[in-house]
Amino acid sequence: MASSGTYEVVERHVKDKDHKKDEDKGGFIEKVKDFIHDIGEKIEEAIGFGKPTADVAAVHIPHINLDKADIVVDVLIKNPNPVPIPLIDINYLIESDGRKLVSGLIPDAGTIHAHGEETVKIPVNLVYDDIKNTYDDIKPGSIVPYRIKVDLIVDVPVFGRLTLPLEKTGEIPIPYKPDIDLEKIKFRRFSFEETVAVLHLKVENKNDFDLGLNSLDYEVWLSDVSIGGAELSNSTKIDKNGISYIDIPITFRPKDFGSALWDMIRGKGTGYTLKGHINADTPFGAMNLPISREGGTTRLKKNKEDGGDDDDDDEE
Repeated sequence: MASSGTYEVVERHVKDKDHKKDEDKGGFIEKVKDFIHDIGEKIEEAIGFGKPTADVAAVHIPHINLDKADIVVDVLIKNPNPVPIPLIDINYLIESDGRKLVSGLIPDAGTIHAHGEETVKIPVNLVYDDIKNTYDDIKPGSIVPYRIKVDLIVDVPVFGRLTLPLEKTGEIPIPYKPDIDLEKIKFRRFSFEETVAVLHLKVENKNDFDLGLNSLDYEVWLSDVSIGGAELSNSTKIDKNGISYIDIPITFRPKDFGSALWDMIRGKGTGYTLKGHINADTPFGAMNLPISREGGTTRLKKNKEDGGDDDDDDEE
């Protein structure tokens, strides 16, 4: 029994000794960790590492037409660190009322210089057919609200990989081409070799935003025969969902297009086609919108002193 008691004392002593060794080992590792952490903080304080900042500086629409809008998002990134930091990925999303319009990823987006700042441009292509085919309630001519969400993923010494989330809201148009009618043609000078006339156009803006008309180019056909075209510089404002009237001059040779002119002179309507483009300023930037009218009917505008009616209207 005595030997048994001695054995128990020895065993307990060994266990206590092993436990103390484990405690010493654990304490040493913790001290090393604390030391490394302290060294890291000292280096960070001495060298001046910090988290980069970013902001959406601007949103541009450099090009817009009936098919798509090219959007450029300018993101200003500031790097306070003494070393360059890589911009690993850029994730972006454009949504309207919580519905995704377009999203994408730009990998390996560059490097931000030490103690510097960079404006990173994020190009986004917004195709209107994709939007209209997905959301029936988004109609041509309307203005829709948008929210741009951008996640910048950077790799910073000491801090590691960071995600910088950004947001910006605004509005974007879904443009619709203006409706155009050739209401009347009035002759200024007539001869078979050269005739000068004025085309009286009715232009209807079917958009929920104003159009500041700067110029218009066009070509006109009477009874499928081209009588010519031109480009007109004319500053006119067409209010949203409004109507404006424009007079444009044209010069042509009547002998080149047969009986169409004689039908007009006799008071008969003649078929016409008009195609061209309108260059206009809008709240969202410049737009070059097509105009076209096919299958319309117009007639000669006669002077009252010649016994004619000065208010002949376009016939459909």
